Amino acid sequence: MQIICDKDKIIKAINSVVKGVASKTTMPILEGILIQTNDNEIKLTTYDLEIGIEYIMDCEVKEQGSTVVNAVMFSEIIRKLPDTQIYISLNDKNLLQIECEGSLYKLATMNPAEFPELPKIEVENSIELEQNNLKNMIRKTIFAVSTEDTRPIFTGCLFQIENNQLSLVAIDGFRLALRTIFLNKQTNNFSAVIPGKTLNEMNKILSDSFDFVRIGVSKNQALFEMDNCKVVTRILEGEFLNYKNVIPTNWESKIKVNKNNLQNSFKKISLISLSNKKKEKKYPVKVEIDIGKVTISCTNQTGDAKEELFVSTEGKNLEAGFNPKYFLDSLKAIEDEEVFVEFGTSISPCLIKPTDSSEYVYMILPIRLKEE
Repeated sequence: MQIICDKDKIIKAINSVVKGVASKTTMPILEGILIQTNDNEIKLTTYDLEIGIEYIMDCEVKEQGSTVVNAVMFSEIIRKLPDTQIYISLNDKNLLQIECEGSLYKLATMNPAEFPELPKIEVENSIELEQNNLKNMIRKTIFAVSTEDTRPIFTGCLFQIENNQLSLVAIDGFRLALRTIFLNKQTNNFSAVIPGKTLNEMNKILSDSFDFVRIGVSKNQALFEMDNCKVVTRILEGEFLNYKNVIPTNWESKIKVNKNNLQNSFKKISLISLSNKKKEKKYPVKVEIDIGKVTISCTNQTGDAKEELFVSTEGKNLEAGFNPKYFLDSLKAIEDEEVFVEFGTSISPCLIKPTDSSEYVYMILPIRLKEE
């Protein structure tokens, strides 16, 4: 195998596939990148048995071949080379030679025949949407995916297509993030729960472009296809929460507030609330709604803090406690200048919505306040 490629192109390919490399495994082959040539292209593949990523790039192929090389060593060497053409070849001792200007590295390789094949997916349903739209939808929901394995189904994000509308839903038991978009092409109704790990990587691979990404699903696998990149992942098994039944449709108190002002207030109050992370749930942030005003405060062993904002209010006065991180995560994902925050009772979920769109909504469960 002999190839000549530009550094910037192979770095982009490595960055796209490296997250499919297994980090903890008893199979060294899964710690590698499979490199295969095909005419004047090379294909890089990684697969940790849960997520598999393929990336195809143009290059000058002098001699066809294939090999597997340790992903960490290969990527770190390539990154540190000058920004010019790189010569990569497999010598007669089965070592991968990497040459660039005055640099020469030789890496041990593994047998490409031992690298596991990516699952062959018989796509049953599929959709197409612009990459920038999917990237935006993931960014606005992924933070609410559960990181706990006690309920594995919540470690993924629900992709649901109903009446030509795609909904992404993430739930961790304390909050919910929902983002929707209407599709341009007529498609069947279907749903699948994609692992959060996969979506985090998709968020890095997707571009902010109008190029399309095709999402296909079978019974237990999902496939994301772009021009030069393919991602295969398992679908999480189990029954996702019927989120439509838990999102409140009525409110008792409602405020309209500048998003940045509310975000800055929560950031400042968090300095007190999060000063002792072990006490975070014991010392929530208190939110008080009064006529034309919202007060955000926190008192604990470290000290106390209070922020007042003059806002547009409707409904009853209210007092409730919240984890400030959940508010901040939701507000960070919102690009609108103003938001509605709707409250039920002090023990009911609150909703954060943009004022001029129904495409996304965030739900946060309150924390019971201590008796003073």
